Amino acid sequence: MTGEKRPGLKIFRKIIALYDNIRYIGFMKNKNITPIKRLSLREEVYETLKKSIIQLDFEPGARLHDKELAEGFGTSRTPVREALKRLEDEGLVESTPGSSTRVTPLNEKEAYHAFTVAAALHALSARLAVPQLTERDFTLLESANKKLENAMKQQDIIGAIHADEEFHQVYLQAAKNPEIFLALKRIMPKIQRLEIAQFGSINGLKSVEHHKKIIEISRDRHENMTSRLVEENWLSLGELLSTKGK
Repeated sequence: MTGEKRPGLKIFRKIIALYDNIRYIGFMKNKNITPIKRLSLREEVYETLKKSIIQLDFEPGARLHDKELAEGFGTSRTPVREALKRLEDEGLVESTPGSSTRVTPLNEKEAYHAFTVAAALHALSARLAVPQLTERDFTLLESANKKLENAMKQQDIIGAIHADEEFHQVYLQAAKNPEIFLALKRIMPKIQRLEIAQFGSINGLKSVEHHKKIIEISRDRHENMTSRLVEENWLSLGELLSTKGK
């Protein structure tokens, strides 16, 4: 009798195991259960280092030691090394074999080239955006320009850069072209670092007036003229902050 029960017991156990597996798979497919984002720490290290370089907390030419940085972050060296590699690809840090990594020195020639590309990309986004702009967009543009004006009067360079970025972001969002976003993401850190380094040379209130004219032309739906004014706005700033490679 006992011998007769054993095969049935084995089959029963297999059925239970199969049922448990099905329940587990169903549990894993639950839309509320998503993989843990293990890259969040890496992104945080990367963004923190990038911000520190752009804002000159790490001065141009400063050496960056992955061991010291890892200890400061309370992490292993791996996320720090990965962040430094990304920043090297973006031209914000440089390294040589057998030597520690350092923050890339300011290069006005490279910055000028970056300005010309940024000017063209922002001009393109403005041309694409103008037909799509809503009243809410115009409100955002005017608000951002007012923030820029206040920041310049207070000599707040970080606030001014954020306000200027907020202004042009309205056109970028309305243009709905992700490729422009991706291209600018690589270029803008170089430009912002030079802006901060040479803040005393910037006539921010002139930019405020430029922005007012851009808003006015945009309201009239003159997309080509708006595009030209946006490009001129960026190129004039680039010429002011750089030596055009001389």
